[in-house]
Amino acid sequence: MSESTITSRPPVQDREVLESLLKHRFFYGPSFEIYGGVSGLYDYGPAGCALQANIIDTWRKHFVLEEDMLEVDCPALTPYDVLKTSGHVDKFADWVSRDLATGEIFRADHLVEEVLESRLKGDKEARGVVESTDPAKEEKDKKRKKKVKETKAIKLDDETVAEYESILAQIDGYSGPQLGELMVKHKIVNPTTGGELEAPREFNLMFETAIGPSGQLKGYLRPETAQGQFLNFSKLLESNNSKMPFASASIGKSFRNEISPRAGLLRVREFLMAEVEHFVDPNDKSHARFDEIKDIRLRLWPMDVQAQGKTDISELSIGEAVSTGMIDNQTLGYFLARIYLFMIKIGIDPKRMRFRQHMANEMAHYAADCWDCELQSSYGWIECVGCADRSAYDLTVHSARTKEKLVVRQTLDEPVTVESFEVELQKKKFGPKFRKDAPKVEEFLLSRTECERENLAQELKDTGKIVFEVAGIDGKIELDSSFITIEKRTRVEHIREYTPNVIEPSFGIGRILYSLIEHSFWTRPEDAQRGVLSFPPTVSPTKVLVVPLSSNAEFTPIARELVSKLRRLGIQSKVDDSSASIGKRYARNDELGTPFGITIDFQTVKDGSLTIRERDSTKQVRGSQDEVLEALRSLIFDGVSWESGTSHLATFVSQDIE
Repeated sequence: MSESTITSRPPVQDREVLESLLKHRFFYGPSFEIYGGVSGLYDYGPAGCALQANIIDTWRKHFVLEEDMLEVDCPALTPYDVLKTSGHVDKFADWVSRDLATGEIFRADHLVEEVLESRLKGDKEARGVVESTDPAKEEKDKKRKKKVKETKAIKLDDETVAEYESILAQIDGYSGPQLGELMVKHKIVNPTTGGELEAPREFNLMFETAIGPSGQLKGYLRPETAQGQFLNFSKLLESNNSKMPFASASIGKSFRNEISPRAGLLRVREFLMAEVEHFVDPNDKSHARFDEIKDIRLRLWPMDVQAQGKTDISELSIGEAVSTGMIDNQTLGYFLARIYLFMIKIGIDPKRMRFRQHMANEMAHYAADCWDCELQSSYGWIECVGCADRSAYDLTVHSARTKEKLVVRQTLDEPVTVESFEVELQKKKFGPKFRKDAPKVEEFLLSRTECERENLAQELKDTGKIVFEVAGIDGKIELDSSFITIEKRTRVEHIREYTPNVIEPSFGIGRILYSLIEHSFWTRPEDAQRGVLSFPPTVSPTKVLVVPLSSNAEFTPIARELVSKLRRLGIQSKVDDSSASIGKRYARNDELGTPFGITIDFQTVKDGSLTIRERDSTKQVRGSQDEVLEALRSLIFDGVSWESGTSHLATFVSQDIE
């Protein structure tokens, strides 16, 4: 589906109408509902399962097949050591504040945001400013369930208003201590009780468990699917005949113990992810197919604009953004464009999609650049895809922890002369001096980076000794030149050995699915109760509704034969032979997003002709069974327009009121 074929619809005006439809048609619903439910856990019904499966199928074709990726499937249960090494045990956390009196827990950034938003709204009320009812202008107000239940009409001075607006524009970039400072400075307390809140502290979001009956092997449910791909790097490289660059992909469940799950599928505790790890030479981050996408224009919100407290969007081509340095490199830019094309393909409104760059204080220390694809819904702008250049961090830390070399060995066309600092140890002296700690000391010294070795060499030259500390050994260690030599030496290399960098697009499928539902939803102008989900045929749960005119026995074998032929063409269909009128039967399936309908009537019995109905326009055309099936095939699989795909068929006027 091209951008030009997508109808841009305004954000959902009344979310309750849409939520009622989703519940009634069982796209998804709360898990364990008859037991009272558990927040943040959802069951997908038949329509939701089919929609999710079709999104994943489209994702797999768009990325795994078209990009020739290597797909893996790894366990969700992950040992402690893996996630400790990756940094998740120490850093995968949100900042929370606890009410010292009641024990109520707040997520600190959300609380600051909601309190300041409420104060700004109260300022407008005090000034007599009437806010627009356009949801696009109220996105912040609807972003999440409010802890702040009451807005007080109090006028603020202009300087305070400007400060609040600047804070809100940068809210995602504040650290825990900075949030604490904001809470103190702006007197942010429990909105309900006025109770004092403790300073923000970190809360780890991973679900902890024990592996095995002894309980001694600690583990977690994985918070992402990436680690399995990093740990299998050497096997994947071999599977790719040791050629670089290449990409792996993984689709599977991940788990996060959210503090306050809310907003339906947008913040849950168990969710489906699809992730790509593109391994690339750190010295060459160009992309062979960059020219194919360089002219695609994206709506970009760069970090420098956010840092100024502004929301101005730049609409640039990928080529321009990479050449100016706004996007760090070609490969990162290439995947941002591919993310955009995927979103368009499944039916996301391009006017309600933007790419937000992480600010410097928000970005991981090892990341070269990072962008989020955000989609607008009635909840505001929601991060649905993250795309980061993670440099060589993951492979480096896992290699250092396990002593497995997760590297690429490249045969050089011509040998090169390399200068580097080399550490030489007098091992005969190490044993008597350090005894059982000798391996730890040796490992520490040999694992130093080139820069660290240069500093140690200078220290040894200046003082005749080096002094350092090793984890697990008490006190400082001192070695003189009789134990160690650190010198710059020259050698000729025929093989280049390097650790690849990683470009990682990471997709939250549930968030994409919900945003797609909102972008596709509308109601008939003549009847606000008649909801329609305008999914593209590619992802619609059912492609064709087969509707016999009545329960006449003559229609049954025709319907059965037609469904059989559709099945052989790979077209998913459903028969609705209920006693309701054809109009009502079509309306029910408009709610499910079914794009096409076939009517079997008495004329069909006579000459085999059929009527096709198009969901959005309700237009109908008629032709022979072969003509109708060929038209459906082209509409569903070739992506042709309704006008083009049915131009050879006769217009049909229905006698049943739509």
